[in-house]
Amino acid sequence: MPSKPPSVEIEVDDRVVRVSNPDRVYFPPTRSGESGATKLDLVEYYLAVGPGIVNALFERPCMLHRFPKGLAGDKVHQKRLPAGAPPWVETVQLHFPRWNRTADELCVTELGSVIWAVQMSTVEFHPWNSRREDTEKPDEWRIDLDPGPLCDFDTVRRVAHVAHEVLDELGAVGYPKTSGGSGMHVYVRIPPDHGFQDVRRAALAFAREVERRAPDDVTTTWWRKDRDPHHLFVDYNQNARDHTIAAAYSVRGVPDARVSTPIRWDEVDDVDPHDFTLFTVPDRFAELGDLHADIDDHPFDIAPLLEWADRDEAAGAGPPVEPDE
Repeated sequence: MPSKPPSVEIEVDDRVVRVSNPDRVYFPPTRSGESGATKLDLVEYYLAVGPGIVNALFERPCMLHRFPKGLAGDKVHQKRLPAGAPPWVETVQLHFPRWNRTADELCVTELGSVIWAVQMSTVEFHPWNSRREDTEKPDEWRIDLDPGPLCDFDTVRRVAHVAHEVLDELGAVGYPKTSGGSGMHVYVRIPPDHGFQDVRRAALAFAREVERRAPDDVTTTWWRKDRDPHHLFVDYNQNARDHTIAAAYSVRGVPDARVSTPIRWDEVDDVDPHDFTLFTVPDRFAELGDLHADIDDHPFDIAPLLEWADRDEAAGAGPPVEPDE
């Protein structure tokens, strides 16, 4: 029997990406028979959702979660672009004041860059909420519904509806997605007029309003040790500088190869995050397209949220706790 080729060439628009070790198992099969997906399966997945993943990453600094030996090996959180990139793979330089260092991070402008990153063992893509034109001015407000260890997904669903209610009252258009883990995310496009500190203040003011409306389900308590484990934390800190979460359509590094998947608001009550995997999302994408495709058409000015923040702080609420950078 002839041996399998050690590499394959993948045509991506006008690029050709050589994929080595295409048969390497990235998601080892479990006893229940889950996954067993290979590197080539991962490549084919990202090709299938190409417009969606490019839209989610477009011109954003992007940290890569790499698994050079698959999930059975070590996970690498990589800010700097891996060595050996072809000249057409674009980057953006960022400065990290804590260490007074710079890093050239991947900046996706085309699908070929995504596939090259997968060739370099990337499974997850974690973009900034700002773009390279001005990396210090976010254009995406991220609402992270993060359940505590004893908080079930029904609670996530309930809180998502409350968040949707508040967004509607504000006149903001929210774009929900599963996190690929146990929670849910909602993205709102905003004009890039404010720095990270203001966006975090706005995000905290929103979180406090959700908490007021659902006090039995929601907490905004900063320290994990002080939170009720049955409550859901509306994690406003995901809007801090250099804090990233998995992009829409990013595969997650979990055994069943779950995907952080855009959903419609009318799907919230029935959605099961375990149903969205590397194997199932391509058919969904082929049927529905990118549910976040028009997010840029609906920017929301966070001025009302900053007024809420002023009101809350005047009443004695503290400003956002400064995160570790």
